[in-house]
Amino acid sequence: MILKDNPFSNKHRLKIGDKIIDFSTPKIMGVINATPDSFFDGGINNSVQKAIDKAINMVLEGADFLDVGGYSSRPGADDISVQEEINRTVPVVHAIHERFPEVFISIDTFRKQVAERNLKAGATWVNDISAGKLDPEMISWIKENKIPYIAMHMRGTPQSMQSKCEYTNLTSQVITELISAVQELGPNHPLILDPGFGFSKTVDQNYELINNLEDFTKLNYPFLVGFSRKSMIYKVLKSCAAEALNGTTVLNTIGLLKGASVLRVHDVKEAKEAVSLIDKLKSIHR
Repeated sequence: MILKDNPFSNKHRLKIGDKIIDFSTPKIMGVINATPDSFFDGGINNSVQKAIDKAINMVLEGADFLDVGGYSSRPGADDISVQEEINRTVPVVHAIHERFPEVFISIDTFRKQVAERNLKAGATWVNDISAGKLDPEMISWIKENKIPYIAMHMRGTPQSMQSKCEYTNLTSQVITELISAVQELGPNHPLILDPGFGFSKTVDQNYELINNLEDFTKLNYPFLVGFSRKSMIYKVLKSCAAEALNGTTVLNTIGLLKGASVLRVHDVKEAKEAVSLIDKLKSIHR
């Protein structure tokens, strides 16, 4: 039975603002990139109105959270200034919050200054690809202000990360490095972990990590997976990001079966359908 010992049955609850979020049914995080150079949708949402239109579509399709980013983290992406990142993200976060005040918005940034400005504009939590390693002020500020936090595993920077893929025990080291980065927050901080697919990992290492995803359910935190249209899919299929939706859905489904609490995606409808079908399978198993 595929669900006999499935960790998907684990229940996690986090307090986000004045609400309790129950992750026993996985949540969908829609990606809104306010960048000109992201690997899939760079430039599509580089005006406030386009970003709002994207947010409307995602909410209508069932997104639970919206993740706004202004710094492309694709391998080898150009670095930008703090001010440029603020200029790209704050108007978008503010506009989406005005339109959907009930929707949780995360700001995808590794810079405390950018996060702070976006929380004032309406964001609720911080999604940090570096788990605090790229800004020495981030973790202490997150802890002091009790800000909900998504911590992702990555080595180096977006510019150098693919030169740092040497591991002796991949899954164990990813978990150890991730937990070590956020241990200052303490056990009761509202925290979601992200294994960091595509960051400081080769294609084969990404799939090895998928095979061992159940290990993340032992950490007693919800965990997020971000497979959406990444090169780990289209390199195997010899296609491109625009043709990687089916592969994304396959990996999202595997992630759900292995206990993922959040799917971070560009395509909300398809991810929501995967959650619904796995939830149905789970209910029949009971």
